[in-house]
Amino acid sequence: MGKLIIGPHMRLHEWVAEEKGYFRDEGLDYEFTDTTGGSPLSVKSAAELPRDQVRGAYQTIEAGRASMVSSACHWTVNMAAAAGHGRLWADCYSVTPGGVFASPDSGVRAPEDLAGRPITVGYQSGSHYATIQALEPVLERDAIRLHFGGMLFQRLELLVDGEVELATLFGGPLYLAEQLGFRKILDCSFMITATVRADTDAADLAGFGAALRRAQADIDLHHQKYTHYYRNEFPQRFRDTMDTRTFGPGERIVFSPYTRAMYDASQQWIESWNIFDEGLAGRKCYEESVVHAAATPSAPAGAAPSGT
Repeated sequence: MGKLIIGPHMRLHEWVAEEKGYFRDEGLDYEFTDTTGGSPLSVKSAAELPRDQVRGAYQTIEAGRASMVSSACHWTVNMAAAAGHGRLWADCYSVTPGGVFASPDSGVRAPEDLAGRPITVGYQSGSHYATIQALEPVLERDAIRLHFGGMLFQRLELLVDGEVELATLFGGPLYLAEQLGFRKILDCSFMITATVRADTDAADLAGFGAALRRAQADIDLHHQKYTHYYRNEFPQRFRDTMDTRTFGPGERIVFSPYTRAMYDASQQWIESWNIFDEGLAGRKCYEESVVHAAATPSAPAGAAPSGT
């Protein structure tokens, strides 16, 4: 087995697993690489750029990420894998808290107030799909307005700096926005899956999953011990402002399979909204698009999760 290159994704699990030595327990030779990144997209240029020049999570996978295993919303990983860009790790998925946030002085108070107002999201990224999905029961299609304002931390900066009125956030940035007094108008929590490069060893992936399972137990039992790790992935400008004592546990991994039914239903929903111009033409089937790890090792019999 070679070195496993891991891309944390604004969650606590990888940091807890490293602190507790769970990756070492699984015999992994690993390193972390940054995948949160960003894009050169600015709020002023967003309305002027042609759609094919706007970049989001899908485009980072399409271009090839440095990490061997990293995460994005399940819609993007699903569509990327179906197009032959990596594979979707189907042994588990996660759910992250998310929401549409308004500036403190905004007149937006209720979900219906979002009609016709641009909400800043990331193009073909979790916030793009999740915002539409959350608004479907509330607004008619022609009343939903999206503004493609860059990746997660760019949207946070635009909201905090008062350049946009509304933005969809998730995970750590959501907790910071709440701390700073921004109001959540509508919940849009969503599913996340991992994208896996073709050269990733299945045994490494199994060990990675076993380590995350142990970390999830630690977070469930006492997440306050670990919320300081959110700082590791935030831009420097926010680190002195953050009071991570107020932050919640964030993303939660569900160790159940991402099924063929989930795969097909997600693609059909994406097509119904024309989020990809090319639709589903030429996309691979579930079996060709997913990867399963080797049997996931368990914690030693009788062992209790550490950090309790």
